[in-house]
Amino acid sequence: MNSLDFDVLQQAREWVADGHRVHLLTVVQTWGSAPRQAGALAALRQDGRLVGSVSGGCVEDDLIARAVAGTLPRTADRLTYGITADEAARFGLPCGGTLRLVVEPIEDTRWLDAVLEEVRQHRLMMRTVDLQTGEWTLSPAGPNDGPDFDGRTFRSVYGPHWRLLIIGANQTAKVLCEIATALDFHVLVCDPREEFFAEWNMPNVTLLTSMPDDTVTQIGTDERTAIVALTHDPKLDDMALLEALKSRAFYVGALGSAPNQAKRRERLRMFDLTEEEIGRLHGPVGLRIASRTPAEIAVAIAAELVWVRNTLGGAAACTANPSAASREN
Repeated sequence: MNSLDFDVLQQAREWVADGHRVHLLTVVQTWGSAPRQAGALAALRQDGRLVGSVSGGCVEDDLIARAVAGTLPRTADRLTYGITADEAARFGLPCGGTLRLVVEPIEDTRWLDAVLEEVRQHRLMMRTVDLQTGEWTLSPAGPNDGPDFDGRTFRSVYGPHWRLLIIGANQTAKVLCEIATALDFHVLVCDPREEFFAEWNMPNVTLLTSMPDDTVTQIGTDERTAIVALTHDPKLDDMALLEALKSRAFYVGALGSAPNQAKRRERLRMFDLTEEEIGRLHGPVGLRIASRTPAEIAVAIAAELVWVRNTLGGAAACTANPSAASREN
């Protein structure tokens, strides 16, 4: 669950506390070119106020009209959009797209309180709902768990599914933290230099002040972890890379120009790394968008993270993207 979905649950909780009638809308199944993936959330108030998105189009308009008219389900139920070509066109769905939602009124907020607290602690939670009985349960979830629906029971997973470890608490890191949080990453920043971490203030990011190589091993780096070295100091970046390139991290990148990356690879060859492991390094880091400023570099890095995660499937993404380039020297 990304930070936007967290905002949906938080806003829904506040609306209920203020006495509003609220429905939670969850995408549970999609077919064809559906605009949102299973697990997407929105909260809808009885007066038509909406936070979040399940389609980004006319499906929301129809749901809002139903909320204002008071015709949304009074118990958890399914709604399907886009069964026919005419309906898909009417609701602004891509050609052939079909979207199935579970629409449920929020009356019991105990699960919301529990989920919000767990997500604040960067823990994954699964909620299971029986549509026939309305009963729900909460249980810890693993990183490979996802939304599921069998026609009667649906499961939603809340919390960050991916982790990003950034080496270096600098300006580029701050922008990247904000972007990555919205992209469903639990972000950790490692910097042992007091002059850098003393003024660091990002409440939704975990700050670690241990040495980078120790940090890579201590956090339990796995196939759903990305590591990006941004200090531009070889003493710190290379320490992290020596461990990261041997780990199961699905993405390992380092800031620096192409000539500096060539020198870095030569340094790495002096240690117990294979050519295959060194070849995993995304350096220069980020997609080639002629980035110059810290914000542009952060955008390029985030875009490549999404590309690797979605196109190559995370754990399979162990080969550096040859088109990657960051223009910082």
